[in-house]
Amino acid sequence: MSGGVDSSVAALLLSEAGYGVTGATMKLFGADVVAPDCDSSCCSADDVEDARAVCRRLGVPHYTFNFGELFGEAVIDRFCGAYLGGTTPNPCIDCNRFLKFDALQRRRRELGLGFVATGHYARRAWDARTRRWRLLRARDAAKDQSYVLYHLTQDALAHMLFPLGELTKPEVRELARAHGFATAEKPESQDICFVPDGDYAAFIGRRCGCGAAFEPGEIVSREGKVLGEHKGLIHYTVGQRKGIGVAAPEPLYVFAKDAAANQLVVGTAAEVQVREVTAHDVNLIAVERIEAPCAVTAKTHYRQRPMAATVEQTGDDELRVVFDEPQRAAAPGQAAVLYDGDVVVGGGTIC
Repeated sequence: MSGGVDSSVAALLLSEAGYGVTGATMKLFGADVVAPDCDSSCCSADDVEDARAVCRRLGVPHYTFNFGELFGEAVIDRFCGAYLGGTTPNPCIDCNRFLKFDALQRRRRELGLGFVATGHYARRAWDARTRRWRLLRARDAAKDQSYVLYHLTQDALAHMLFPLGELTKPEVRELARAHGFATAEKPESQDICFVPDGDYAAFIGRRCGCGAAFEPGEIVSREGKVLGEHKGLIHYTVGQRKGIGVAAPEPLYVFAKDAAANQLVVGTAAEVQVREVTAHDVNLIAVERIEAPCAVTAKTHYRQRPMAATVEQTGDDELRVVFDEPQRAAAPGQAAVLYDGDVVVGGGTIC
């Protein structure tokens, strides 16, 4: 329970459904992690107290688990390492994978409890034909979070509950208001909870020091023509348009980051289109293995509408996704997540 409205209502719904609910809040980092002049809306003492207050109102116990060391290693350090290596990570995926699907499940077993329930907008269902648990998109398409949940294993999914999967956000807030929860009007959480001001480059510089990724270098066209100077590759991501700083007849987008040459490669919208991506660190949910090329829809970033594609498993830990229509270049480090209708087939990290 983060102290927000979603996890509060998830606890409420489970309690009303007759489950024996135990509230749990993960303490992931302290104030020393964020910028000195920033306030994070995550993991504060107020958030923990808000979660406790909901549990008191429901008459259920509440625990606070200190996962700060694990979060630092599995999420923050991986986040920094990815950016320093020239890729664009999604720390929410790592947090779910290593904290909620692993560490929290271990703590559940230690306490002798049956499930980990979260406030994610997603659904799960048992497929009697394949005898596998399926992860499905939420009914509220605008709030669906299945993209960041694709690393769920069959064992973890068997012990997960998503009480909000059939609800919309306004319905969740209304339930919180009706039950007098102080969390009813709390704002949405930030995309990167440990970088509340959004300045991830400054955060990485403070934590890791300023290395080669911060060094200025050339901005070049796809043909190699020098167009200007970038302020350090860490400040850019593939697909980015704003902030490149080069005047051109057409808007320019980042096509690639060449760390070896310290060059930022840019092009027009037409020039940065691609038809396929390769992904590794693969996790499949709906099937054990993709035995033959098959039609799917795919997302290469969180807010994208799933696009028609064909997927082929080219190795034990590699997928090749070919889109029906060209797409703007996807950022290495982001996830390619595959869908069959509402069902999450699986996904991997774009390389």
